[in-house]
Amino acid sequence: MLKIGELAALANISRDTLRFYEKHGLITPSDRNAAGYRLYSNTDVHRISFILSAKEVGFTLKEIHQLLELEVTKDEKSCNDVKQFVDTKIDIVDQRLADIKRIKKSLQTLSNACCGGDEPATHCTILGALSEQIRES
Repeated sequence: MLKIGELAALANISRDTLRFYEKHGLITPSDRNAAGYRLYSNTDVHRISFILSAKEVGFTLKEIHQLLELEVTKDEKSCNDVKQFVDTKIDIVDQRLADIKRIKKSLQTLSNACCGGDEPATHCTILGALSEQIRES
């Protein structure tokens, strides 16, 4: 059994991160010793590894919780269930990329419209365009 500090060091994360994961239901100490210290097992080490891997590829805490449920019930789930979960995340990422490209294009248009000179920004085309957009909303 590992104490929280030992698990944190092993996983290369802070104790606060482990407590945060515990608070959000991603991990539960396997046991507590007589002094009340959290104790973790090798299964918990694997679970932290799983959480960190899922986080690294972009899953949110809520999605990681769902993935952990799939992991726990993998005997009852199919590969297709897991694939659909990941494919849904891909669709979300694709939408975000499209949004970011749209934002970049709008910012580039604003930047291109500005002379970028040293004169006061009183008549700056960027500020004017943003103000005009507010009035149209």
